[in-house]
Amino acid sequence: MAARDDGPGEELGALLSGLLDLVVEREAPILKAHGVTTWEYVILSRLMGESGLTQKELARRSRRDPTRLIGHLDALGDRGLIAREVDGADRRRRTVRLTEEGRDLVLATRHDIRQMEADLLGGLSADAQNDLRNALAAVLRRNATA
Repeated sequence: MAARDDGPGEELGALLSGLLDLVVEREAPILKAHGVTTWEYVILSRLMGESGLTQKELARRSRRDPTRLIGHLDALGDRGLIAREVDGADRRRRTVRLTEEGRDLVLATRHDIRQMEADLLGGLSADAQNDLRNALAAVLRRNATA
């Protein structure tokens, strides 16, 4: 029996894996220049636009184990990038929010990352770059697990 050819091009996993490797490699010096690790940036980014998230919700949104999240929150709090407060609705919970310094750091880092991404995707038109981002976001939303 002959093998079936399912069409031209590489599998999505191979393409995304290669692209992710490039993005991580190019993001590393940007994050280092801004003084944050990858996980710290993920956590700070998830807090953008939020008035505060519970630590449990932040762990879920950042896909970080709650026990590991605490160490990151301690480090970010010590640097004045986040504030943790007792939740007014449930005093057993703590909420986490960005400070002004944390917000400024995320915006500056995001700006530099977007410049890197524009360079990385430079062979594509601006419309094609936006289409790529929108298509990937749509796939993620469609397959998101609660």
